[in-house]
Amino acid sequence: MSLWSHLEETLGYLRPKIATPPEVAIILGSGLGPLADELEVELSLPYSEIPHFPLATAPGHEGRLLIGRLAGTRVLMYKGRVHVYEGYSPAQVAYPAQVGRLLGAQTFFVTSAAGGLNPHWNAGDLMLHLDYINYSGLSPLTGPNEERLGPRFPVTFGAYDAELQALARQVARKLDLNLKEGVYLWWPGPQFGSRAELRMLRGLGADALGMSTVPEVIALCHLKTRILGLSLITDMALPDRDHHADEAEVLAVAERAGESFRKLVRGLLAHL
Repeated sequence: MSLWSHLEETLGYLRPKIATPPEVAIILGSGLGPLADELEVELSLPYSEIPHFPLATAPGHEGRLLIGRLAGTRVLMYKGRVHVYEGYSPAQVAYPAQVGRLLGAQTFFVTSAAGGLNPHWNAGDLMLHLDYINYSGLSPLTGPNEERLGPRFPVTFGAYDAELQALARQVARKLDLNLKEGVYLWWPGPQFGSRAELRMLRGLGADALGMSTVPEVIALCHLKTRILGLSLITDMALPDRDHHADEAEVLAVAERAGESFRKLVRGLLAHL
């Protein structure tokens, strides 16, 4: 079956369950799922019940699609995502975001946990995405182009919406949150980088790296979507440190620093 046929089946299953289209979609990264507990939930579906949705297997990713209200805004929320390192193709990783856009969400908050490459930062910092580096060289748009979604060669200059970036800065100042700004690099994983690799990635201009986000952003650019990128720096990926955080430490930092992330997102939604 073609991508469009899959999308039609998925949308045909979801649309009758959704009374009003969502305004904003939020993809929650590793350890950031507690934001979903604040949603006034109208619909909750495990990915396993949605036709053609990939199943989340990574720690900290429940794999549930939620619709409801948060800070006065009608929100579609992805409680967990899938990754290429789980064995999925970039197209499969991006598929849930494409569905959300076609359900009506014109604005996406794409969030993640990330490792900090900028030596002036600390674990627990929040980062606003200014741009991305697709270090993997992979794309969710590989293969036949579906013209009903977008052009064969989409432009990714300005992938992140400048007005949303300005709003994020404004809200962070108002809430007295220390919002860093930088470039996110997609590291496909699942292994963490070696010392030599981390030095190289910093030299490429990356301030943080993570194992997600970029496939969804590329697919959403294809669909001409307003995108805001946010990362919680859950560990410092500095090559000269003696210790590199493991999976458990990453999730622990996300839990401790998650309230700042939630405050920022609530503030953004309240001002949209």
